[in-house]
Amino acid sequence: MDFPLVSLMDEDVCYSKLLDILHPDGLRCPRCRRGDHLAVHRWYRRPVLDYQCKACGRVFNAFTGTVFQGTHRSCAELLIVLRGIAQGVPTAQMARELGRNRPRLLELRHAIQANGVDHMDKTPLTDAVAEVDEMYQNVGEKRRAALRSDRSAATPRKQHKGPRHMGQRSPAGVRRRRA
Repeated sequence: MDFPLVSLMDEDVCYSKLLDILHPDGLRCPRCRRGDHLAVHRWYRRPVLDYQCKACGRVFNAFTGTVFQGTHRSCAELLIVLRGIAQGVPTAQMARELGRNRPRLLELRHAIQANGVDHMDKTPLTDAVAEVDEMYQNVGEKRRAALRSDRSAATPRKQHKGPRHMGQRSPAGVRRRRA
């Protein structure tokens, strides 16, 4: 059963969340950096409004000058993509859930990640030692506990010879002798 989250999300709430993420100090003109002389210029793509700066005349929106400039994706879809990247969801899975083209979504993902690298804190660590225990979240799952954790691992001479798969097991109900 498909469960499209995008259709359940409120676009106005998603737009305000994107504004908080992209412009934490408030929306400002990208040319003169003033935020007090803004007026709505167009509203054809609600809730994304085009503003005009009364000081310099520049027309812009919340995505101007960001990695989302020129996008035609909805605000809800952009938030789902950001959430997926933060959680390490594969691009193919996000593309299937959103019903979008995987290569284009991958381009967007790479642009977002490159932007994150460009703006990350490059201050070196003060500690001589850094712990990287949980660093690679997408490498794989943690291994399960051993089935016989109370016993040590078998020595090489006690291990079974050859592969053990379904074709070489004893029939059901027949017990094997222990050596």
